[in-house]
Amino acid sequence: MSRIHALTTALLLAVASGSALAQASTLPLPPPAPEPVAAPMQRQSGMAVLQGGHDERIVVRSFEPDSVVGEYRIDFEAMDANGDGFIDRREAAANPTLEGEFRAVDGNSDGRLDREELSGWIR
Repeated sequence: MSRIHALTTALLLAVASGSALAQASTLPLPPPAPEPVAAPMQRQSGMAVLQGGHDERIVVRSFEPDSVVGEYRIDFEAMDANGDGFIDRREAAANPTLEGEFRAVDGNSDGRLDREELSGWIR
């Protein structure tokens, strides 16, 4: 009886390992890694060294952006479609860059932009 038990155990182990191999072999290969793109040189604009515990030092560096994407100049009168002296979210939608940065530009969070808030944007 112990011989039957040993054969049964061996058979179960063979089946179990075979199914594990079958599962592992059905996984797809990962896609090939993309070729690295040469990054433009950026000028470092700042650096700070922070002292951590156990003589650990953390270096924080900032770099100037390598490009500015978007239209950062607007014609206030043209954008102010209803002529109320403000640009609301619906009016800002005409300029995708302004629409995307609306919350950051809206300094007083009133949902509309005045000339002072847009001082860097107005032509």
